[in-house]
Amino acid sequence: MGAFLQTLAASTPRTLAVIAGVLAGVVVLAVNLFKLTVFGSLALYFVVWWTLLFVILPLRNQVENDPSLIVPGQDPGAPAAPRLREKAILTTLLSSVVFLAAIQVFELAGL
Repeated sequence: MGAFLQTLAASTPRTLAVIAGVLAGVVVLAVNLFKLTVFGSLALYFVVWWTLLFVILPLRNQVENDPSLIVPGQDPGAPAAPRLREKAILTTLLSSVVFLAAIQVFELAGL
């Protein structure tokens, strides 16, 4: 999955296109299957996405070990390669699963 994720996150426009495509699909499912409004589904998805982003951000971070690459004022615990585009796509995919599961639970609970 790592190589596939790197391919999807090769550039910022590609990353944004993947995120927009997944988001559009999830919103269409939420509106058609669960009778949510577009705004309501986007708002709930944003909350889920933002929450999971902070879960995924620290994964697989490694600090910079080469002292010559650390600039003055840089936090010594800052990741050497944060891979933010990959983490944005991973957050989007995981958020889609959690979002669809959450709206099913909400429907079963009568919310």
